[in-house]
Amino acid sequence: MSRVQVPCHIKGAVALQVGDVRTVQGRPGVLVIDVTFPTAGPIELQEITFKNYYTAFLSIRVRQPGSPNKWITCLRDYCLMPNPHNEEGAQDYVSLYKHQMLCDMEKVLELRLILRQPSPLWLNFTLEDLQFFQHGPQSPSSAFTKWLSHPAPYEQPALLLQQALPDPDKVSSEVQQMWMLTEMIRANRTTARIGRFDVSCPAASAFSPLALTWPGLTSSVCVTGGWLL
Repeated sequence: MSRVQVPCHIKGAVALQVGDVRTVQGRPGVLVIDVTFPTAGPIELQEITFKNYYTAFLSIRVRQPGSPNKWITCLRDYCLMPNPHNEEGAQDYVSLYKHQMLCDMEKVLELRLILRQPSPLWLNFTLEDLQFFQHGPQSPSSAFTKWLSHPAPYEQPALLLQQALPDPDKVSSEVQQMWMLTEMIRANRTTARIGRFDVSCPAASAFSPLALTWPGLTSSVCVTGGWLL
């Protein structure tokens, strides 16, 4: 599914100061950045991208319509620098996704990003190029693919044709039976030709039996009065 960038208003970072600001120990170690979405309204947040700049840990809180005066923690102390005193991860590009959050991100009114850098080695730290994304409208190609996978009933000619055809297994069985019957008839058919037959008419009355003899047969057939006995 496509994603779209959400227009937002990023407020200036507010430093939480502890100790004397004139000493190294009093240097700010926590920054708070608030983000609002004035034109988009409640958004279904899917992804957050940014470039880190010496922030060691990140926490995120959200406000939602159900409890507009309450901040809900959805990300707690996410590590951006494995060792705050070293350069590793200090300027990496980072993407955070919905499934990494601890709470529902469907209706977000406002975000609060809490940045921490406990090391005194870095004078400044922040998050750069902050961008927020939510799901965009369904692309036409996705809709077309879904239509191909689930056609309407009147768009299923192949299925209707398949239902009108007889069962191929039943047809095959009947053809096999017909073939076996044909072979049996062919095997039982006599191959000897019936030649002429001789009629002997002994001197007798008009109703004397006639002896019919077929070549190759051991018995005679008598005909009496025109009937075959």
